[in-house]
Amino acid sequence: MAAPDPAPATCKVVLSKNIVNGLLSEVQEGVKTLEKPPHLVGFLANNDPAALMYAQWTQKTCEENGFRYTLRETSRDEIEEAILSANTDPDVDGIIVYYPIFNNRQDQYLQQIVDVQKDVEGLSHRYIFNMYQNIRFLDPETKRQKCILPCTPLANIKILEYLNIYNTILPYGNRLFGHTICVVNRSEVVGRPLAALLANDGACVYSVDITGVQKFTRGEGIKKRRHEVVDLEGKELKDVAPLCDVVITGVPGDKYKFDTSLLREGAVCVNFSSEKNFGPDVKEKASIFVPSIGKVTIAVLLRNLLRLIQNRRMDDVKPAAATERPGTLEANS
Repeated sequence: MAAPDPAPATCKVVLSKNIVNGLLSEVQEGVKTLEKPPHLVGFLANNDPAALMYAQWTQKTCEENGFRYTLRETSRDEIEEAILSANTDPDVDGIIVYYPIFNNRQDQYLQQIVDVQKDVEGLSHRYIFNMYQNIRFLDPETKRQKCILPCTPLANIKILEYLNIYNTILPYGNRLFGHTICVVNRSEVVGRPLAALLANDGACVYSVDITGVQKFTRGEGIKKRRHEVVDLEGKELKDVAPLCDVVITGVPGDKYKFDTSLLREGAVCVNFSSEKNFGPDVKEKASIFVPSIGKVTIAVLLRNLLRLIQNRRMDDVKPAAATERPGTLEANS
């Protein structure tokens, strides 16, 4: 008697290289509208091998997609002057700085001196303020200049769009309504902005870090214009993860592993850490698992650069228009 066929796998593993192809094809469409290749300059002022690897990946992706990329290695003492010089250099279209450099408030200062018109990472005060306030344009009345969003949070969102977590039947800005999402990381660079963006799009978000749990929502029935944050005293990851249909992790330590017994059946799991936050057993509970997002983050970086160029232009040529597909975060409606 023939052995029965094995049960089909219940978890679909989605690799970032499959997600990134569509994004890069849109980027290439945008570059074709320009008179010359966009020029991105990266500043490296640390000895972090991960930062160097990220720079090398960025250079490779730029060159493959019609962009120019220059890596400028400098000392901590010279980084401020180097950024200020690039701000006024007409040959430089976008600036990325590889942090941490000082690993203190001085890094925050450096983020603020990058010209807002060249801030490809969306880390300057104006962009961060607008993001948290759910203001999506630099010019809200005319709506010509769209805000730049931080690359890694936006990469997570592009992945959720690709996975159809965003419901395009719902109105723009409300397309995560009905979803409950857990974000395990509340760093100021990725975790907190990501929780805010997801909540501003209508989700109920549980933001978890070592200090506890916070709940990000736009209030009951998502009636508020922007998200609000409530501290959930005494709550832990084990209390909120089972409630969530999407779990996103970004814990940098190599010893951290998400306890997959906390997952609800069929949850969607995304890891944006450079470490493997989920063990192989995640496939026994999750319906979809995205193990890494690095390639998507670089594609988003290039999309942001096209957006900066478009914001500076006053003619009808819109290099970022190719990235504004119906149903996406960038679309008008």
